[in-house]
Amino acid sequence: MLYWFLKYVVLGPLLRLLWPTKVTGRENIPRTGAAILASNHLAVADSFFLPCHVQRRITFPAKSEYFEGPGIKGKLQKWFFSGTGQFPIDRGSGSAAQAALDTSVRLLREGRLLGIYPEGTRSPDGRLYKGKSGLARIALDAGVPVIPVAMIGTDRVNPIGSRMWRPRRLEIRIGEPLDFSRYAGLAGDRFVERAITDEVMYALMELSGQEYVDMYAARAKELAAGEDVRVPAARRGGAADGDRAPQSKTG
Repeated sequence: MLYWFLKYVVLGPLLRLLWPTKVTGRENIPRTGAAILASNHLAVADSFFLPCHVQRRITFPAKSEYFEGPGIKGKLQKWFFSGTGQFPIDRGSGSAAQAALDTSVRLLREGRLLGIYPEGTRSPDGRLYKGKSGLARIALDAGVPVIPVAMIGTDRVNPIGSRMWRPRRLEIRIGEPLDFSRYAGLAGDRFVERAITDEVMYALMELSGQEYVDMYAARAKELAAGEDVRVPAARRGGAADGDRAPQSKTG
């Protein structure tokens, strides 16, 4: 109930009014049935603008800190994220992470639309970073298509560390569904899961036009915090025909 109230009465109309957004590819999202929306992640604002412009309800895993904060602010955060159907994921615990994967699969088997940021965290510099293979495990276990989604401009509306959102025109590009049924029964094979994840990231790279960096975003943030480094880019969106996504044997 809170989800629809915020979407159509409180936040939705405000977001549409102040941040005009061009959306292409809405027809690629099925009207019914389960699917994963795999999006690049430029800003916290992504989780507000994408649900605002997709007719169906989207459920996102959210970091556990949003559900565990102290005081009145913490309670309000928990009320907001719980009320809008989000569920917590503890990125520092293996057992908790597995529980989040299991919850994702359960929601998909119920026919839900699940939103996932394969990079695992926001891009530190606007580039597209290596995807985590949990996305592939969920897609294989649930047997659902993955729909790539590119958010364009949200990092200028809501730069990292900013408190106030800035007026900008935005764009959301929704790509064609990726079918991985050819890998049915191979969940748990890390090479298959890496191949699937890289295919999704390649689709996101082409859809968004971002440079691709063959490194996890979390690692890039650690390096940037320790020293002034420039992580080398592997590819840029719009690559010529015949180029393929970078491959890795790490899970």
